[in-house]
Amino acid sequence: MTETAAEPHIEIMLVGMNGDLRGKRIPMTAEKKIWDGTVRLPSSTQSLDIWGCDNDELTGLSISIGDPDGLCIPDRRTLAPMPWGPPGSKQVLATMHEMDGQPSFMDPRAILAGVLERFSKLGLTPVVATELEFYVLEDDWRDTGRPRPPAKLAYRGEPNGFQLYDMGAVDALDGFLQTVRTWAHAQDLPADATTAEFGPGQFEINLLHRADALAAADDCICLKRIVEQAARKHGLKSTCMAKPYSDHAGSGLHVHASIIDSDGNNILDAKGGDPAKLRSVTAGMLNTMRDAQLVFAPYANSYRRFQPDSFAPVDIDWGFGHRGTAVRIPDANGPAARIEHRVAGADANPYLLLTAILGGMLLGLEADLDPGPATEPGQKPPADAKRLTHDFLTAVEDFAASPFIQDVFGKRYQTLFGDTKRKEAITFLRTVSDFDYQTYLPRI
Repeated sequence: MTETAAEPHIEIMLVGMNGDLRGKRIPMTAEKKIWDGTVRLPSSTQSLDIWGCDNDELTGLSISIGDPDGLCIPDRRTLAPMPWGPPGSKQVLATMHEMDGQPSFMDPRAILAGVLERFSKLGLTPVVATELEFYVLEDDWRDTGRPRPPAKLAYRGEPNGFQLYDMGAVDALDGFLQTVRTWAHAQDLPADATTAEFGPGQFEINLLHRADALAAADDCICLKRIVEQAARKHGLKSTCMAKPYSDHAGSGLHVHASIIDSDGNNILDAKGGDPAKLRSVTAGMLNTMRDAQLVFAPYANSYRRFQPDSFAPVDIDWGFGHRGTAVRIPDANGPAARIEHRVAGADANPYLLLTAILGGMLLGLEADLDPGPATEPGQKPPADAKRLTHDFLTAVEDFAASPFIQDVFGKRYQTLFGDTKRKEAITFLRTVSDFDYQTYLPRI
């Protein structure tokens, strides 16, 4: 019996709270209803937690109000081919709107767009780029319950040493990486350098700067999907977990950002512009870092990444060219002057991440702030330097109580995100782990 060829389709996708993609697959013959703005999903789709639960008892946003529909309004700029689907298939990102036409307060794309509107009113445009790290694993994780490095990078099943910048590791997984690059090109993503990172099967792909932070976040979310689909094609699994292995490096999502004015000048240029502005913007990010850490580290596993003497920061500090600081200034002078925000894990939702970072930068634009002394290479931060928390629940409470978060994300989203993550944190604390059994059961 001859198998019928798969028909092309178009997928319209919303970005959820956890950076997950949810939506509908529609035959190409019905594509018109996407552009007519008539595709609907329940508004509560935007309130789903990491397990896919709507938590109506916490939020009151689902069945208790009849689980009302919202409209999925597509962003035509994000229309792209879907190379892993049947030939001719496409995808498009959308923003959830209420039935009255207003963007949903729960939609991460709408939240970021709101912050960008505040920059626009000042005559300013953020220029943003992201650097995404991820691991590639053997695809037997569902059976073993554990991640395992790709066989091509292991010896007798164990990692064969560190692979930082190792072209041999790149060559070993060349087929997978070539697929990622080909598909990124097909979707017109500005993917730049690919490097092997410390961990076995860990890679980083840089995305070039965009003078449109919403497009930069779209690039990042689409790159994550491409990596996932390419891994599947090659019999592998990708993960953006912040810390998939106890004894190997975590994965980060670093953000580079500058700000240009209406004349195209980089206002963070300490030499050609206002030398105090770069410091003030840096201070704005530092002053809000603890309040926003839940956005940078949104899961229990995220906090395993913050280890002393690692490349993940633990202090709320800054420095020039210092890769151990929370905020690094790679260039202070000239058109390339920018900040690098190094706190977030690869598991962060890129839209919420950029909202938090740009919101902190706004504070530094609206007031003259002092970041304190820079941390020099080889120098420890001051003894009284504030630190990031290593505790998930503490981050939840800092987020929930923050006036800054309320201002940037809106009170309703602050409550929704905070309550949802509090439930997740408490569930984690209540769960007795293998570590508990292995360590305490034999001895206590």
